[in-house]
Amino acid sequence: MHIIAAGLQTSQHHNFIVDNFIKGGPIMWPILVCSLIALTVVLERGVWWFRQNTLRQSSKLEKTFGHIENGGLKEASELARTSQDPRLRTLWHGLNHHHTTMQSALQVASGLEIQRASRFLGIMDTIITLAPLLGLLGTVTGIMGAFNAVGQNGLDPDSVSAGIGEALIATACGLSIAMGTLIPYNYFGSKVEHLKFELETVSTNLEVMLQNLNREVSNDDQLQGAR
Repeated sequence: MHIIAAGLQTSQHHNFIVDNFIKGGPIMWPILVCSLIALTVVLERGVWWFRQNTLRQSSKLEKTFGHIENGGLKEASELARTSQDPRLRTLWHGLNHHHTTMQSALQVASGLEIQRASRFLGIMDTIITLAPLLGLLGTVTGIMGAFNAVGQNGLDPDSVSAGIGEALIATACGLSIAMGTLIPYNYFGSKVEHLKFELETVSTNLEVMLQNLNREVSNDDQLQGAR
């Protein structure tokens, strides 16, 4: 009996969702597409950032900077070469700038990492704006349907309530999708900004360390020349 009752409740819940979807009118189909796209993007970005957290190698980054500070550029390059940490990848590109300047190599590498991190955020931003507008469009079409029903059937409660229900359901769904997408969008945006700060810090540290090494080498050459 408990199993039958649970099955009936599930069926009623399913029918409630389907019935309200149908009552929301044709505008519910593009709203459904927006919700599916938003859910897919949020899940993809969540998995991507989780994987990025597992690929971070802070101890390896410190060892790489230690080699650079001591003049072991070859050892530092070998450490950073096989790493999947975006900070170490950026360092490797800066240490191996064969066809460009070091600053250009660092900028290009940082730009590629930021581009990977901010992937699909534009889609989320579009859905945050589009979903409420679709809901508003559903509101307009629902109210128009209610007025048309009044003109054709008079003040028939069923016809008027159907149009008002379409308007409210579409608006509620559009706003819900926008609010549900806004929170992860801001979270992922903050992660991108933090990564950007880390890459800028790594690039600046590399430039300063190499300048200090060049200064030490030139001082040693001057001392040897004076002797």
